[in-house]
Amino acid sequence: MLLNREQAILEFNRRVLAQAQRPDVPLLERLRYICIVSSNLDEFFEVRFADMLDAARDPASMVSHADVERVARAAHVLIDHQYGIFNDQVMPALREQGILVHNHADRDEAQRRWVARFFEREVRPLLVPVGLDPAHPFPQVANKSLHFIVRLSGKDAFGRDNRIAIVKVPRVLPRVIKLPAALTHGQQIYVMLTSVIRSHLEQLFPGRQVEAFSQFRVTRDSDLLVDEEEVANLRHALRSGLTTRHFGRAVRLEVVNTCPEELASFLLEQFALPAAALYRVNGPVNLVRLSELIDQTDAPDLKFKPFEARWPSRSLSEQKSIFEQLRKGDVLLHHPFESFEPVVEFLREAVEDPDVLAIKQTIYRTGSQSVLMDLLIEAARRGKEVLAVVELKARFDEEANINWAERLEAVGAQVVYGIVGLKTHAKLLLVTRREQGRLRRYAHLSTGNYNPKTARLYTDLGQLTADPELTADVDTVFRQLASLSKFKAPKRLLMAPFNMHQRMGDFLAKVEQSARAGKPARVVLKLNALTDAGLIAALLKTAQAGAHIDLIVRGACMLPPGLPGVSDNIVVRSVVGRFLEHSRICYFRWGASEADEVLYLSSADWMSRNLVRRIEVAWPVLDAKLRQRVIDEALQPYLHDTLDAWQLGADGRSTRVSGHGVSAQQALMRLSAAM
Repeated sequence: MLLNREQAILEFNRRVLAQAQRPDVPLLERLRYICIVSSNLDEFFEVRFADMLDAARDPASMVSHADVERVARAAHVLIDHQYGIFNDQVMPALREQGILVHNHADRDEAQRRWVARFFEREVRPLLVPVGLDPAHPFPQVANKSLHFIVRLSGKDAFGRDNRIAIVKVPRVLPRVIKLPAALTHGQQIYVMLTSVIRSHLEQLFPGRQVEAFSQFRVTRDSDLLVDEEEVANLRHALRSGLTTRHFGRAVRLEVVNTCPEELASFLLEQFALPAAALYRVNGPVNLVRLSELIDQTDAPDLKFKPFEARWPSRSLSEQKSIFEQLRKGDVLLHHPFESFEPVVEFLREAVEDPDVLAIKQTIYRTGSQSVLMDLLIEAARRGKEVLAVVELKARFDEEANINWAERLEAVGAQVVYGIVGLKTHAKLLLVTRREQGRLRRYAHLSTGNYNPKTARLYTDLGQLTADPELTADVDTVFRQLASLSKFKAPKRLLMAPFNMHQRMGDFLAKVEQSARAGKPARVVLKLNALTDAGLIAALLKTAQAGAHIDLIVRGACMLPPGLPGVSDNIVVRSVVGRFLEHSRICYFRWGASEADEVLYLSSADWMSRNLVRRIEVAWPVLDAKLRQRVIDEALQPYLHDTLDAWQLGADGRSTRVSGHGVSAQQALMRLSAAM
């Protein structure tokens, strides 16, 4: 009955790609959505599809080779559709705006001379063509690195008939090069690095002719496999693993659609891939790098208007101590519609305050540059007790997190790496301060990462609090992560993998009982993904009892809504807009009074990996005003969105919601500007 997870991920990317077709989206942003889909698909093949291939080889697995083939066919269709939008809609529209990408044939004589000089000066010194023969075997090709395969005529300098050569495209060079204004006749003209190399391929092979060629790129399984039970130092083991990640098992081969069959077959053989793993693309291999064109183009009218979130002055004064204000009540922060700066200031005030004794923080995705990490380092330098719970296994952020861990340890901070076998995904920051002869705690809990950059791009909710019970719970989590000891269960917090899954099921059971008794029964969930089979079964049971359930699921959803007698009380929506929807909210009502409802914010999606194999937290919003604000800002607008919303069908396909063009995100941006 459940929808296929990998198909659901591809369906999400189809929704993202649809943004590139919207005439009301600025043109360069439409190109950006195409780039985002390429990046998403890279990760899909590196992780999800690679896992699916492994599962299909296991006789005990529920995944069959037919399942793999269905997903591969869907991926082929999506990628062909992506390049169709790129070639037939977005690039022609850019040309009309005087923004062009010129191939060799498009360039005039002056432009060709400039490109030739650029090739000789910047590119050729970095190219090392490798002619293949028994002494020069097929080279190591790193994950997602771009290469040319070339078929040559004639014989080499030693009189031998080695006809195949490989040319690596240097990663250190920009993939998109803007031509000087003096050569562009008032337009903005770009050349791709691959076009520069392609135009001068024969110069790399003096005395021989290039008969055929193609760009190619291979995507590899990029999961880091470390036996945590067997290693003495996880950080050292992961750093070692990072060097081999780029050469995992190949899962996808991309070539241009003009690649001769002979060369494509040769590459498939080298990478031990079946024909279905070959993706012929009508355009640049790796559209992700076209984001460089977006960044270089001077056309503000073709991008989203800049949006700078304001300090949330309605709930927090910039002029007063944050600690002083939190003693009067909790503060809710809604990013990116409200600035992330209060979180930075909260930590900065803690670092500079001589009465603050200790700071504890979880670190999942902070980026390679982070003012928050710099502040933690400064806190340790000032002699404060700093505990950093660094998640070294945050996928594709491992190296940055290892570097932060080493820098923190170097200044005396206590660094731990969470729990063996579990990722620490909870977002927590705890400050302990001496006040009037006793210790008082202050905390920040969040649905999103401690990353000021993504806080401007992702929708998330955070709560600053001095509530004694909630901050004591946060302290308990940190003590458990550091000491591995058993503690009493937190009073307010739900914590995975201990009780979050069970308690969410308990709330659904309460709603189910209320529905069977003919009382008000309502569930609204806002998640990034819904794939946990146990909670899906509980949702279906609750809906069949008569409860009305709204699910706002940005990405993969395996629950099929709208099945008669099964899930016809469930509506599944997805909102894809300017910002990435990232907050996790769980609302349950099982009666008519205010005491019969709860609303939790959480770091966890309803996925087995989050609820069973990660350290996650969810916390109740107990203040009635704050709870209503979450409902009014982060739930209701999304249930009434008719511009950026999609509705999921029982077959797993999404249909855009039609209406009067009401956008939740745009409404929240206007609300922020009016404050």
